[in-house]
Amino acid sequence: MLPATLKLFCGISHQHLRTLTGLQWLAVGTLGTEMSRFILSKTDSCLPSMPDSLQKLCLKLGINTNLNHEKIPALSSKDLFYLNQAEDTLQKAILMLQQEGWQATKDEKNGDRTANKKIPQIGNVFRTEAVIDSPPEHIYMQLFENLEHMDQWNPGISKVQILHRIGKNTLLTREVTAQLPITSISQRDFVSVRHCCQAGSALYLIGTAACSQLMPPQQGVVRAEAALSCIVLRPLEGDSRKTHFTWLLSVDLKGSIPQFLTDKALPQSQVDFISHLRRHLSSPEKS
Repeated sequence: MLPATLKLFCGISHQHLRTLTGLQWLAVGTLGTEMSRFILSKTDSCLPSMPDSLQKLCLKLGINTNLNHEKIPALSSKDLFYLNQAEDTLQKAILMLQQEGWQATKDEKNGDRTANKKIPQIGNVFRTEAVIDSPPEHIYMQLFENLEHMDQWNPGISKVQILHRIGKNTLLTREVTAQLPITSISQRDFVSVRHCCQAGSALYLIGTAACSQLMPPQQGVVRAEAALSCIVLRPLEGDSRKTHFTWLLSVDLKGSIPQFLTDKALPQSQVDFISHLRRHLSSPEKS
């Protein structure tokens, strides 16, 4: 049971885990907390506290237990709070990825697929899947390392700011949407904690809404909240030069926008984002 459960939290599908109920899910959730806490950790100091059996299983499943990243200095209570937010979001996202019952929203001609599912305590979550002709590492560079340049290739974004860095793999950011005359949704901004981590060959890009005195609400812009964003980048089976791209997204746009407009806008924004990303990655001038 333990190896199968670890596979779940490494993003590896295991059919019988989808039918667990009651105390079984409680046990899985407990282990999930420990696994997500380990995946989020980027210091060698976490390894001595891991049982040998767990380290061996992680190695067998492809999780790198010797990341050799620079150690994070002593963290403030606020930074620890942000890391806990990222940990909780990662755990929730991995559980969602294993769930069935997603309702198809739209299938694009190019093979991209969107679906949605109502998740308790979160609300509507939109799931978009696509294949992109670029390796996961290249996409990761554009969506995390070069995050501040996103406005140069995505017309839906007017600005992305890194407000604060927590180690190498966690950021506090502000993202401002563009004011597009063709939409009925006015300009929004999002303050989020973002984290990247790796499990096997998969890269996870996590995001969730955060509060920060570094960027209070701004006049003339509605402060929206991303309850959950999780992008999973996996090498396409049979062709590692391509990426299987999965994106879970749940957003509260705030203001007085009717729910049906939000439900229409979010999946379309995902499709548009992937289209702009493809165009950027295929450009010889990409940074």
